[in-house]
Amino acid sequence: DQKETEAVGGAGLARIKDRVIAQNTTDLDNISGATISSAAFLSAVNDAIEKAGANPADLVAKEDKEGKETEITTDTVIVGAGGAGLSAAIQMAQDGRNVTVIEKAGITGGNSSLASAGMNAAETKLQKEEGVNDTVDLFVEDTMKGGHELNNRDLVEFLAKNSADAVDWLEELGAPLKQLKFAGGQSEMRTHAPINDEGKSIPVGNYLVSKLTAKAKELGVSIVYDARVEKVLMEDGRAVGVEATYKDGEKLTVNAGAVIVATGGFGSNQEMVEKYNPELKGYVSTNAKSIEGDAISFLEEINANFIDMDQIQIHPTVVQKDGSLISEGLRGEGAILVNQDGKRFVDELQTRDFVSKEILSQKDPSAWLIVDQSMFDQSATIAKYFDKGLLTKCDDYKALADLIGTDEETIKETIEGWIEIVKNNEDKEFGRKGMDETRSDLSKAPYYAVQISPGIHHTMGGVEVNTKSEVIDKEGNPIPGLYAAGEVTGGIHGANRLGGNAIADIVVFGRNAAKNAEEYITK
Repeated sequence: DQKETEAVGGAGLARIKDRVIAQNTTDLDNISGATISSAAFLSAVNDAIEKAGANPADLVAKEDKEGKETEITTDTVIVGAGGAGLSAAIQMAQDGRNVTVIEKAGITGGNSSLASAGMNAAETKLQKEEGVNDTVDLFVEDTMKGGHELNNRDLVEFLAKNSADAVDWLEELGAPLKQLKFAGGQSEMRTHAPINDEGKSIPVGNYLVSKLTAKAKELGVSIVYDARVEKVLMEDGRAVGVEATYKDGEKLTVNAGAVIVATGGFGSNQEMVEKYNPELKGYVSTNAKSIEGDAISFLEEINANFIDMDQIQIHPTVVQKDGSLISEGLRGEGAILVNQDGKRFVDELQTRDFVSKEILSQKDPSAWLIVDQSMFDQSATIAKYFDKGLLTKCDDYKALADLIGTDEETIKETIEGWIEIVKNNEDKEFGRKGMDETRSDLSKAPYYAVQISPGIHHTMGGVEVNTKSEVIDKEGNPIPGLYAAGEVTGGIHGANRLGGNAIADIVVFGRNAAKNAEEYITK
């Protein structure tokens, strides 16, 4: 029995279990990307063997039949098995193409597994059913404004125009997004989120990665794990494959008609973060450990152009002890932020950079995020935060005030003031919008609170691409046969990414890269 996140620890446990059985040994490397979970599993198996009166060291290990191919030929090679890479792979497999995905970790997902709120899309069937008058144009303008107009408008328009179709595509794959939420910077409610069988909110990342991984396997997509791509193979100016190195040092060559790079950003590479933005030295990161900017060096080698590399987003609500991210979706549903005095100090649904700046101007600098029992009962996400020990339960105003370190009267005034704001659908002090869509007014004790402060979350800069997802070189020309999608690219989010736009990005542009790569290899 285990309670691991399905797409991370759960996926690691599935792989390590199969290897233990296949090779009849526990003398195995941990699964990269799920190191702690797989180490715990091996320890548990050893403990069980010893309790049965045997010695794990006496097991006769069988040959590793997983095997390592040293050369592969395929229609298209995709570098990275996160959300963008999986979306591209599934699209190509659906279109009858042979595709190989190379992933440096031992599991799929990357940063996509950690996404929490949902996927932004405009003019969708769900919005129409619920009477949300959103438009593609409004989606574009919100995104441009959120990115401080540094965004590439052509890319933003492509994202918005294709977002509703992407939601439909996910539903066809068996991954419907059935709930609407607000996220920061939105004029209308456009974050589409998943729910579980009980109708409770669940994190979008774990949900999508699990669904996309299962679909990719069902369609026969080949995923090679534990291989780090280090070079794009070029021939007559065209990308014709990649070279990679397995964890054990063995080399892999993949020959392909086209290459799609979907390796993610560099938020877990502190040295690289500091290189591009020295002000972020010492910040905790929310990123998966594998997100280290691998593509930057091998794309620079072939003259690819990079843009906006200093634009690195900090997310406002991060638990500093371990980098756990508290979803923006909670604020969209009714959670509030209070400072060390127990007072609200910001419109919680402003853009991430604005809310982060306001938190950093408070004492410590940090803030407390507060939800109530009503929100807890509606959200499997909140329940999971509590189970992980991130949220502290407070039975009443006094307990909440004691936790924060302020007086009971101030907390009572703040929460009862919020109840009135929701009741009157008007936040006079901070101008928070969407009050009529707030699911909770925090009137139902007990309360649950967590201390947060900003942490590194998303790298908006990356390799330059056009609306065909073609990688652009330093002279402004597309590199034939080379495509990129997801957080590895720059230009879509400008100086600040809106919550919910990352999932839209990976699905829309992952599919776009696949379709244009298909067109290229059939010429």
